[in-house]
Amino acid sequence: MGIVRAVCVSEKKGTAKHPVPQGEFVEDLGIAGDAHAGKWHRQVSLLSLEKIQEFGQRGARVAFGDFGENLVVEGIDFASLPVGTVLSCGQVQLEVTQIGKECHSHCAIFRQVGDCIMPREGVFAKVLKGGTIRPGDSMEITGQNHRFRVGVVTMSDKGAAGLRKDESGPLIRRMVEAGPYLVVEQLLIHDEQAEIEQTLIRLCDRVGVDLILTTGGTGFAPRDRTPEATLAVADRMAPGIAEAIRAYSMTITKRAMLSRAVSAIRGKTLIINLPGSPKAVAESLEYILPALDHGLEVLAGESGDCAR
Repeated sequence: MGIVRAVCVSEKKGTAKHPVPQGEFVEDLGIAGDAHAGKWHRQVSLLSLEKIQEFGQRGARVAFGDFGENLVVEGIDFASLPVGTVLSCGQVQLEVTQIGKECHSHCAIFRQVGDCIMPREGVFAKVLKGGTIRPGDSMEITGQNHRFRVGVVTMSDKGAAGLRKDESGPLIRRMVEAGPYLVVEQLLIHDEQAEIEQTLIRLCDRVGVDLILTTGGTGFAPRDRTPEATLAVADRMAPGIAEAIRAYSMTITKRAMLSRAVSAIRGKTLIINLPGSPKAVAESLEYILPALDHGLEVLAGESGDCAR
């Protein structure tokens, strides 16, 4: 059981948050009026009061919101909680989606004392159920959702240039989040092999997603380099998935034989190339998703092999 000691928001990104009398939490969005609210996995940030107090004992002058946290809570060590933990505060339900973060630019606190606790002690969550939270409200751990972390990457020169709307990436998110999956990054990048490789490596090695679903770049066009990028970063192959998609798609259209998509493993991350068209994406995912969770459990060491 914990007690909320502060609710903080910021109207603009890149600025410090400040305490407010209450926060209106909106389902699958975040706190109304907060610049970091949105349709993503880091809708709300949380930090333990005890960690702020420990940091202050080192001589730093810190106020609530200085670390970019939305909620300061006494009595819960957030960094010790696994991803998927469900927190309840009155009517509001939050699901922990990320522990810590990578800092791309140092905040004022870091420049003052050479350190910041948010990257290692803060957690992020999405709003499962909305409502109001005020300082003094009680918060408790009420459940655990087991969800695989997913990165979705759309390869499209026109899309990345803003000349074409990405329909396949959002479709993938909607389909997988209907099951035991949570999209933690959804990206739209150019059909550039080096950029694709760098993106896949970052998602695997630094973000640590369980699954990457790519869409686009698997055909015969000279700029279609997604399979080559996937193979370049792979440790092991998982050919059965790509073969199954092609075999199923062949029952719908003979043009499926023209797909060069591959499936592979890097570390503990499974990478699957999907077609570029929304229709083909939907057909492919509907076919493979029922069997995919078992493979991811085996890859993560949470289940035995596939023998019966």
